[in-house]
Amino acid sequence: MTVSSGDPVTEPDDAYSELPPPALLFDLDGTLIDSVYQHVIAWRAALSQLGIDLSVWRIHRRIGMSGGLFVAGLLRETGVQLTRAETRRLQDLHAEEYAAQLDSVRPLPGSRELLQALTRWEVPWAIATSGASATARPALKLLGLPEDTPMITRDLVRRAKPDPDLFLAAAHLLDIEPRHAMVIGDSVWDLLAARRAGSLGVGLQSGGYGREELERAGAYRVYADPADLLNRIDELGVRQPL
Repeated sequence: MTVSSGDPVTEPDDAYSELPPPALLFDLDGTLIDSVYQHVIAWRAALSQLGIDLSVWRIHRRIGMSGGLFVAGLLRETGVQLTRAETRRLQDLHAEEYAAQLDSVRPLPGSRELLQALTRWEVPWAIATSGASATARPALKLLGLPEDTPMITRDLVRRAKPDPDLFLAAAHLLDIEPRHAMVIGDSVWDLLAARRAGSLGVGLQSGGYGREELERAGAYRVYADPADLLNRIDELGVRQPL
């Protein structure tokens, strides 16, 4: 059907192929669960056990990166040199300190409802986190999700954020092209990884980053938390079935 300028369209034009509905790839910490500051305190305690004193705000700025890059960046700022064994020990100490705080971790407002709604509407989604399986898997129970929930953890990819591997693997898990996915994350590292994966990035302020920082990192839209996102989900082109 050919439509001239100004003519009303009364039926769909079959001369083009419709895109599939957008899939959503979620970060975990600070995006679905309120755990960023538990990670910050865990890293500070782990560093202290190795005699390294670092301000909390410096630690927070790197939450969301892969553990290896996180440690490398922090040590660069302090000038401390660690052996490979000491670096591994630091990561193990962080995991232990974080596990001790799991009882204080809660789902972020609206996260359960958001994932339930997406499932009900048959919108594909997955979780992609820089955390290891041992620290990430307990979050499934917090969110009321089954063990077979599609999730990619640090253990399953070669490189974590800000590299795009986690989101590329999550898209592959859902059998979609990354360009047909949107990445939902709370940090600049999520959004940088999204851009490198070729996916649209959406920012949440629930991890401590401000709107301007998230937008500068490439966020198409910024919301306060999962509840705010669910309330305005139509802005992402996600439609409820009629």
